[in-house]
Amino acid sequence: MQQGTLMRKVKSKSWKKQRFFKLQDDCMTIWYQSKRTGKTESAFSISDVETVREGHQSEVLQSLAEEFPPERCFTIVFYGRRGNLDLIAGSAEEAQCWVEGLRQLIETRSFPLTSALVFRTWIRDWFQKADKDKDGRMNFKEVQRLLKMMNVDMNEDHALRLFQAADKSESGTLEGEEFVLFYKALTQREEVLSLFQEFSEDGKKLTLLELVDFLRQEQLEDEGTEELAMELIDKYEPSETARTRHVLSADGFLMYLCSPEGSIFNPRHQVLWQDMNQPLCHYFISSSHNTYLIEDQIRGHSSIEGYIRALKRGCRCLEVDCWDGPNGEPMVYHGHTFTSKIPFREVVSTLGKDNRVKPSHPIPSLVLQGAGSAGLQQCGVLGDRRSHGGDGLPKVPTSPSTTLQELKHKILLKGKKIGRLEDTLDGPGDEAPDVSDDDNGAEAEEERRKVKVAGTQHGSALQKDKESLAQALSDCVIYCKNVSFRGFQEARSHSRPSEISSLSEAKARKLIRDAGNEFVRHNAWQLTRIYPSGMRTDSSNYSPQEMWNVGCQIVALNFQTAGMEMDLCDGLFSQNSRCGYVLKPPFMRDEETLFNPSDPSSWEGPGPITLTIQVISGQQLPKVANSKDRAIIDPLVRVEIHGVPADQAHQETKYIENNGFNPHWDETLQFQLHVPELALVRFVVEDYDKTSRNDFVGQFTLAFANIKPGYRHIHLLSKDGTSIPPSSLFVHIRITE
Repeated sequence: MQQGTLMRKVKSKSWKKQRFFKLQDDCMTIWYQSKRTGKTESAFSISDVETVREGHQSEVLQSLAEEFPPERCFTIVFYGRRGNLDLIAGSAEEAQCWVEGLRQLIETRSFPLTSALVFRTWIRDWFQKADKDKDGRMNFKEVQRLLKMMNVDMNEDHALRLFQAADKSESGTLEGEEFVLFYKALTQREEVLSLFQEFSEDGKKLTLLELVDFLRQEQLEDEGTEELAMELIDKYEPSETARTRHVLSADGFLMYLCSPEGSIFNPRHQVLWQDMNQPLCHYFISSSHNTYLIEDQIRGHSSIEGYIRALKRGCRCLEVDCWDGPNGEPMVYHGHTFTSKIPFREVVSTLGKDNRVKPSHPIPSLVLQGAGSAGLQQCGVLGDRRSHGGDGLPKVPTSPSTTLQELKHKILLKGKKIGRLEDTLDGPGDEAPDVSDDDNGAEAEEERRKVKVAGTQHGSALQKDKESLAQALSDCVIYCKNVSFRGFQEARSHSRPSEISSLSEAKARKLIRDAGNEFVRHNAWQLTRIYPSGMRTDSSNYSPQEMWNVGCQIVALNFQTAGMEMDLCDGLFSQNSRCGYVLKPPFMRDEETLFNPSDPSSWEGPGPITLTIQVISGQQLPKVANSKDRAIIDPLVRVEIHGVPADQAHQETKYIENNGFNPHWDETLQFQLHVPELALVRFVVEDYDKTSRNDFVGQFTLAFANIKPGYRHIHLLSKDGTSIPPSSLFVHIRITE
């Protein structure tokens, strides 16, 4: 990789250009240049790369499948909205070299930020950004430029003092270890040092017993505390001598606080920690609306990339809208609009590959939401496509008590069905065929029209043939049969746990307002799907929280649109090994529950919980996207509680002028939570602007149940949910009943 490789960069069937790709000496940067001109075309950092896919795993490479074998093809996927980079190597060996090499570099980058390797990598990144003349040294002018880049507004005299203290060679420049010294002086954490000295008798180290005291008194660790203290010393103490003596230095203490063990997110809840032997209706399920769209709802681009991204984000309910296409081939797109189209077979192929991206994933079952209006003949084609991904379809109808664990590795099709689910087991009765319906407006009307037309032609042999083909698709629907919602009493009398209704956000809100408790009871035994209003043509989202408050399981969002709504979704499903399923609290799984999110008198429990958050400081906050190089932010922190109406609240700190590097707030915010089981806590950092709306800087959202008390770091995420290391907040959390 460091010698460089000639590969084809491809953008379409006709656009295939040769480029020379080379990994730089820092092992963090890759640049490529045109073979024809020799001019460097572009460069990217390993830190920008999310993953590498082998073979024909993009639309462009799939279109070239007959021309180039999969062994020579791979795709580099970037974080955020940057487009993928599709490449074709000269040989399978070269492709494998780059795929494996990139994966190793990504893995190295993913080590905890506390490791010496990543610390030095981060320093090197800053050094290279500021070393304009690329001579491997940094003069004071370049240091001043660096401070601006790092969001630091520092007095020139103070900056010069730090520079001179680090310049041990007195050469007027910093290089190598001198720059490391300068960086360490710059990032000195006084608030952490003060905390360290509170528990250290000599102010220089924490003995094993002193560390145990800190873990018990401040971090509220009450089980196996001595073993934990030993573990932390072995893992985070940089000095071998100190490790041997079982003591923790100030550097090791800081490394622990910045580690996953020092995070606000309880590490025990990052693994699969919930009971997965409950019926499907007892879980919140990560769900996507119009998954194929990666832009707006009217003219947006349809792409298999939408499915790949959603799956990698932990989504477990995907939407596939199938419509009649040319040559008897169903197409996936947003019907009655100008969105682009993708062949249904490509979607099935992608799901077949990507549902197994993580072979060891604990619960990789999927619910496929089928909509659209493919004609009966092309419905048959959909049924016949079962051979592409049908191994994952359950072969017999499931009972109401079928658990999520029993559905492991299965794909459930949610859709319309001819006849009753029971007929699949008992054989059809004497009743006229009943075709189930959905509550999706235009699509439902179109389907009703087609069924009516089919009924008038029932006598023709051709129609019978088409019906038998459509039956193949209908037979795939054995758990999530679509039924129209006609009220809670009607559902209780005539519906079954294996059926599901889809409601628009407006209809769901009305039911929440008028019959909150009945809605919660209904969702304790049957699935409900909520979808965005048809007026959201810009692919905006509604708040999923109000739907989760009544136990709706499948709350479909536009995954392509960043914002608070997707932050809440990512926050809820970031637990439980990110498997896409979160167990509802006990009072939402009880069919006789009295719980109503809008009625405090229906809530059981010991009373409200008080959440006290001391916002202490921030570390290396990013600049506002698209801001000018010299614009240093004025950060403030807002903490939002999302939950039942009585718990909805937000408070914010004052803003700190001109300091995005190490702002100190030392402010305490306090919240009362009446139903903590449903609460999500969102930390937002904004750049204060007195003349216009504040600019977004970073955020982190998690369920209240996943919060660890004590002194904790909150590792911030960007607007589209990707990490932005080492940006963080340092807080103290106290939870009292």
